[in-house]
Amino acid sequence: MKLIHPQSLQVACVAVAALGVNTPSWSAAPNVVGTWKLVSSVTEELATGKKTPLLGEHPKGYLIYTPQGRMMVLLVHQTRSPPKIDEDRINLHKYMAAYSGRYTVEGDKVVHHVDISWNEAWTGTHQVRFVKVDGDRLTITTAPAKHPITGVESTAVLVWEREH
Repeated sequence: MKLIHPQSLQVACVAVAALGVNTPSWSAAPNVVGTWKLVSSVTEELATGKKTPLLGEHPKGYLIYTPQGRMMVLLVHQTRSPPKIDEDRINLHKYMAAYSGRYTVEGDKVVHHVDISWNEAWTGTHQVRFVKVDGDRLTITTAPAKHPITGVESTAVLVWEREH
């Protein structure tokens, strides 16, 4: 039997601890790490229950969660054209969402700690998302809030597919 030198063991423990410092704790939580392509996005108004695909029936978008605890998302309407007048630029901005920040996983919740955003009102906020991973599908439901496009109190359900 070969004995491990105590100093080697100490170095190994420090290395393992250092690797875990910036990584989210997964335990029983869903593994969201990876690149996800948007399949659908529907908002539901809390007052009426009305469901609307505000970014179209086939929106475009990507969501990336890194193992180091950083996330990035970009969502856009299914139809986009280069702007010709300022009103076009406003609509391009209005029918999109983009932000990035750190994230933490807490059971079935992922909290996005936004440090940069297309909508400066989101910068510095904590966006709560309820997640369910089923194979290569990720379903995210937002916490109730005023929708950035409509201003109406609602939730959104976004379905993503894992990219391989």
